[in-house]
Amino acid sequence: MTIRTEIKDGVALVTLDRPGRHNAIDLDTAAELAATWRALRFDDAVRAAVVTGAGGRAFCTGLDRSADVPQPPSPYSLDDPLLHIGPKANDLWKPVIAAVDGMACGGAFYLLGEAEFLIASENSTFFDPHTTYGMVSAYESISMAQRMPFGEIARLALMGTAERLGAPRAYAIGLVSELTAPGAAAEVALRRAAVLAAQPTEPVQGTVRALWAAKEAARAQALAHAPQLIALGNLPPERQAGLFAARTRHGGRDGARGGQDGGRDGDRGGGPLVR
Repeated sequence: MTIRTEIKDGVALVTLDRPGRHNAIDLDTAAELAATWRALRFDDAVRAAVVTGAGGRAFCTGLDRSADVPQPPSPYSLDDPLLHIGPKANDLWKPVIAAVDGMACGGAFYLLGEAEFLIASENSTFFDPHTTYGMVSAYESISMAQRMPFGEIARLALMGTAERLGAPRAYAIGLVSELTAPGAAAEVALRRAAVLAAQPTEPVQGTVRALWAAKEAARAQALAHAPQLIALGNLPPERQAGLFAARTRHGGRDGARGGQDGGRDGDRGGGPLVR
């Protein structure tokens, strides 16, 4: 099992448990996440949830590059295993808080985009390596464009691995609602989730649904374009692999953004080769 779920006092703590792979998501993990959210729909004992990553170095780094995702030959079809890893994709309308410690990049945005709000440790970083490795950032950018000012997500997505959005900046622009000390994001998120769980569950879920209704129409229209944009814009897999193999390390601090390279980007799931 690569997903751990612990339930206490009305709150489910859902942990991606692949720290040796920076909590990158393989196909089994994607299936487990979807099954976890569906199970929580039917569990009356759960009134709120927190999603986080194990190990402290990464929340999640997207799809594990070792995952083999066969694709149909048609440019009008795309099989993306991360489309169904989020709570909203599985019709869960109980509130979910994302607790970020360390790196959150690429496909992690599928999960962050479907949380009600984010809590992050002050040493966390957000980035999107897709363009650097010859891939279109479509679903990721669409999800985050609804959480961030347009210019911020445009910079993050277009500049690829050269850009790091540090947690202080993420807090300043509203992506993150609360900063914590390193390693404390999950603990703080659990406290906030306990407050949510203490409220009457029906109006809480109704409010979650109302909040999402406010942005679903625009989101649905944007997502409908994503498969074709990816099919047209992605480099062939062998060229993506070449770019990845020739990658350089970005060390040090990004002073303009207040971010720091949290470590290796991409080999732990910087995005699928077909994306």
